[in-house]
Amino acid sequence: MSSNQNNRVTSITRKLHRMQAGGQLVNAVGVAIFTVLLTCLAFLVYTEIRATGSFSFSNQHTFTVDPVLRTLYYHVIDPAGVELASAEVYPAVLVVLIPAGGIMCLRILGILFGWPKENHRIRKILKPINELALKADQLSKMNFSEDKYQVLEDAITHIDPEQMQTLSLGDTDLAGVETAMNNLLIRMKESYQQQARFVNDASHELRTPIAIIEGYANMLSRWGTEDEKVLQESIMAIKTESAHMKHLVEQLLFLARGDSGRTSLQWEQVSLGDMMQEIYEESLMIDEMHPYRYVRPEQEILVKADSGLLKQAVRILVDNAAKYTNERDEILLRAGLDAGRPYIQVQDTGIGMAEADIAHMFERFYRSDEVRRFKGTGLGLSISKWIVDKHKGNFEVTSRVGLGTRIRILLPASSVVR
Repeated sequence: MSSNQNNRVTSITRKLHRMQAGGQLVNAVGVAIFTVLLTCLAFLVYTEIRATGSFSFSNQHTFTVDPVLRTLYYHVIDPAGVELASAEVYPAVLVVLIPAGGIMCLRILGILFGWPKENHRIRKILKPINELALKADQLSKMNFSEDKYQVLEDAITHIDPEQMQTLSLGDTDLAGVETAMNNLLIRMKESYQQQARFVNDASHELRTPIAIIEGYANMLSRWGTEDEKVLQESIMAIKTESAHMKHLVEQLLFLARGDSGRTSLQWEQVSLGDMMQEIYEESLMIDEMHPYRYVRPEQEILVKADSGLLKQAVRILVDNAAKYTNERDEILLRAGLDAGRPYIQVQDTGIGMAEADIAHMFERFYRSDEVRRFKGTGLGLSISKWIVDKHKGNFEVTSRVGLGTRIRILLPASSVVR
């Protein structure tokens, strides 16, 4: 550490220490003065109560000075002018002033004796900030030669974008740059792999409906005009797969817009009770195969949220519950408050999930072996999680294989409209 830098840190340490010591000293004096005043007031009130049995503001409370004895007297006089009580003030004040002064002196001595230790503590707190300042100062003074720029350029040029390679410059002057560049390269590679995986998964999911549509289109071209059964079967299959592909594309576009920051939330005041009531009534109308039950919160819960997106997130959970629950088995909807946090809950008695699957359930295109026999894209829960994340909320998932699943969306307590 340079001499100037060391002097600067020492100066800051002393300034902070003086400010802290000054605050402690002011606090000690203040406490002593307050104690003396409070005790004197108690003495004056006690003097009147001892003489008259009570304290009255209608009495006159005066002080007189005896110049001969050089003392102060306190007098209590009733409205008729009769003196009710009299007491010498100085002895009472001294009884309190001496201990209070002693305590204050002990506090001051404690501050003085603890000065080195406190000074060391402040230096320890400032050490990380000082080291950061030194590093920044070193970087600002670093003078790169043309050769060092050439080394850096050559190393970057020879990086293979397909491999998880990092820079190795072999130059101590460039050590900080090397670390920063390697961290950036790692993040870029992870982002590239995530995007590549997303494109591959999307291509795989789209390939199946396209192949089915193509197959039935070929059947139509060969026998559809002559065989009515083939015609009807092909039309229904193409219609079903087209709807599935449309749904998949819409989900992909939603996630792509979200990842690029083009989806903006429309914040408004939302009643969780009313929103869940709407979802409950819609579910009864759309799904006649399952009985639904809704437990409305006992009190009105208003939150600041995007009503459309939040409803979409819950609807995804309800659709999944209906998909993986046997017909005539109940699906429970609930809203309420848990430790001050508003929540929305969907509970089913379906096939449930294994612990290993719960850890991956919000990953895009993830579908466990158990659910692959059901129609789906593997994107619904990813969309629901994106929406909940944007609302600064989180999920609580409880599931047992063969017993069912309970998913609760917990919103932050700060979202509640008081």
